[in-house]
Amino acid sequence: MKRKIVSIDPEKCNGCGECVPSCAEGAIKIVNGKAVLSADNLCDGLGACLGTCPMDAITIIERDADEFDEAAVEEQLAASGKPAAKPHSQHGSHGGGGCPGSRAMTLTPKEQPVAAENRAGASQSQLGQWPVQLTLVPPTAPYFQDTDLLITADCVPVAYADYHQDFLTGKAVVMGCPKQPDAGEAYVRKLTDIFRLSTIRSVTVLAMEVPCCGGIVTAAKQALAASGKDIPLKVVSIGIRGEIK
Repeated sequence: MKRKIVSIDPEKCNGCGECVPSCAEGAIKIVNGKAVLSADNLCDGLGACLGTCPMDAITIIERDADEFDEAAVEEQLAASGKPAAKPHSQHGSHGGGGCPGSRAMTLTPKEQPVAAENRAGASQSQLGQWPVQLTLVPPTAPYFQDTDLLITADCVPVAYADYHQDFLTGKAVVMGCPKQPDAGEAYVRKLTDIFRLSTIRSVTVLAMEVPCCGGIVTAAKQALAASGKDIPLKVVSIGIRGEIK
């Protein structure tokens, strides 16, 4: 059957192994100093390992491959002594296991929110533009001129309570999720155009701590290199409980 599956470029791979723990199915292993896909039926094709490769050696391609087999995954994990991945949903996406960024979790707030009528003053939005989605913003938009750019993973403003005040104030912003199909290449192209056609002073990338969110960091770094611009870049990791890591 033809489906999406991980592809590892042996020419780019340096054997660092950072992709291995990010694959919850245990489909990737190091052989002779290179990362390899041990079996097609162990890979779900969702790409949780994409953002963890510092050499950008991992991509998602579409080719003829054996169907993903959860039973084979369980056997593989049991043989390696790793905890079993939770089952996928009927639609083939993670229903609670696999990529840590897709795992369902219930978090208990550290303290109860203050009722609106008891607040001293409502927080003000610091958004200074529209649209904000990376796929929608025009690279030549005037708000990208002589400004600091905030590249934000979609989940960050939900996890980090003071996002507007601590990060967004005075900045242009683009948002996206590296887990979306074909997001990696599209994000690199759009960010490259923004860097090349504008006068960005600095770039801050806000990503969640989960491995798959590293894809947006990778896209920003690749785009900066492709643009030929020397723009300071800062990466901030946000924990799923809202803390700066």
